[in-house]
Amino acid sequence: MLLAEDDPVAQSTTAKLLKNIGVQADVVGNGLEAIHMLQERSYDVIFMDVQMPQMDGLQAARAIRDLWPHRRIRIIALTACTRKGDRETCLEAGMDGCIAKPARKEDIAASLRR
Repeated sequence: MLLAEDDPVAQSTTAKLLKNIGVQADVVGNGLEAIHMLQERSYDVIFMDVQMPQMDGLQAARAIRDLWPHRRIRIIALTACTRKGDRETCLEAGMDGCIAKPARKEDIAASLRR
């Protein structure tokens, strides 16, 4: 599992939530770093913040789908945006789901079960 999140507090909080449900995650600070990690390792799931420096989550999701069209990597957006249409924007970018921040253990677990 890979967690792409630029905010150190959100990184720590989300990593702890994942650990509490038995999942160890590698952590990176932006979408570009996520792509570099995917070149090194294989991940089944990426929790991806939508708004990050250098390369945001939407750009990263599009790039991942373009670079690895045959790998089925589940990308779940983590976003503070809860406006109408935000979920659709994430799905159109190639993400598989969306969790509103602050993420809750139940939401993360449910997204992993899907």
